[in-house]
Amino acid sequence: MKNSNVMEPIILADVKNDMAVAQNENFSPVAVLIPVNSEQEAIQVANATPFGLSGAVYSGSLERGIHVARKIKTGMMHVNDQSINIESNIPFGGEKFSGLGRKSGEWALEEFTTVKWVSVQKEPRYPFS
Repeated sequence: MKNSNVMEPIILADVKNDMAVAQNENFSPVAVLIPVNSEQEAIQVANATPFGLSGAVYSGSLERGIHVARKIKTGMMHVNDQSINIESNIPFGGEKFSGLGRKSGEWALEEFTTVKWVSVQKEPRYPFS
């Protein structure tokens, strides 16, 4: 059977954080690997982008993975899972330039609704009307 992918998956190694591929949202099968020397540097690199839709942290320790996930500025963060996971009852959306607000779940009602009071007086209320 012929592969029907539009673009074959690719891994880019030794990427620098100032490269375009590291600073833009790539909606493609591209994995960007940026070498770092510490957990703190990894968090800084992850936060040094104008985007923040979703991310993932892989760790042998769930507690450490959760700790790191909470420090990264994204709308969604996954520990030991893929970076995108859409559930209809969970808010979906990003931070920074990765969208405004959240969709899905009850949170979407507030994001996409404006409360407005419209009053209609059909009969005179006051004698001077």
